[in-house]
Amino acid sequence: MDHGIQVWGCAAQSIIAVIQRFQNKVLRDTVNAPWYIRNTDIHRDLNMEMVTAVIRRFARKHEARIHQHVNVEAIQLIDNSALVRRLKRTKPFELE
Repeated sequence: MDHGIQVWGCAAQSIIAVIQRFQNKVLRDTVNAPWYIRNTDIHRDLNMEMVTAVIRRFARKHEARIHQHVNVEAIQLIDNSALVRRLKRTKPFELE
């Protein structure tokens, strides 16, 4: 599930919701939970993070690694001071 997760922060919310629903279904089937048990309770009991929390955690780690990169151009990738936003898309640095 974590493969390429650094770019999932740029994915549409509908795509992330599909991934979250799949995770909920797999966890529910794994523990054979009845329909009236909430997904948040299943995640808490199994000590599993929600997909959005995993995306945030990996995005923060990825940004920290870029800050320590030796290439100046790589560091400039996360500079968002001149960013003009015309779409309501999320960027990994906005996931805080």
